Amino acid sequence: MEIFVFEWILQLAGVVLVIFILYNAIFIFREYERGVMFTLGRFTRVCGPGFVMMIPIVQQAVRTDLRMFVEDVPSQDVISRDNVSVKVNAVIYFRIIDPERAIINVADFRTAVSQLAQTTLRSVLGKHELDEMLAERDRLNADIQEILDRQTDAWGIKVTNVEIKHVDIDESMVRAIAKQAEAERLRRARVINAEGEQQAAGKLVEAGKMLAEQANAMQLRYFNALNDIATDKTTTIVFPLPTDLLPKA
Repeated sequence: MEIFVFEWILQLAGVVLVIFILYNAIFIFREYERGVMFTLGRFTRVCGPGFVMMIPIVQQAVRTDLRMFVEDVPSQDVISRDNVSVKVNAVIYFRIIDPERAIINVADFRTAVSQLAQTTLRSVLGKHELDEMLAERDRLNADIQEILDRQTDAWGIKVTNVEIKHVDIDESMVRAIAKQAEAERLRRARVINAEGEQQAAGKLVEAGKMLAEQANAMQLRYFNALNDIATDKTTTIVFPLPTDLLPKA
């Protein structure tokens, strides 16, 4: 009886050992996953996707996700080049292109990218004026994306896009911007009015030259002006008769 129990225990232990080995030896990686394999602590290769066999205890694998990551950059206090304090937040899109470097060269790549994005956002926007932040977001997004992509290349990460979401301005500065916009519109209106007067003066000079070349043209213009005035029948018009219209003796 004791021998039978002992054999049963050995068989059970063998089954448990086989299950343990299979559980730790078989890995299945999805299409968007890769495994960074280490053998006795040393990097061996990048494996996956699909079915992968490894030696338990001797070999280990760290899963990495190759899909796009979206990281929200918290609101940052930025002082622009024209000394205006604003709060700016953004969102960055990045993905892993080299799992080996993403696992070996940096401890937590998501935290590293987030912190780098915050400092880069403050640094880049601090070199520009407020008007540029509001009107040239596409160029600023491209500048920030280029800097982040260059600095994260050593981590095997590709920054594909950066979008500035909000630029929050103090209320007093909003009123100042509104006054500036009103003054700008008033300036444009005056410039347009002056340009109209200049063009009208030029046309009058040209008309005067044309009328001076023909003596009868002035008389016709005179009669035309009288006809325009005579449209109101309740008005009595007294006008001098030019001597040029009188018959000569």
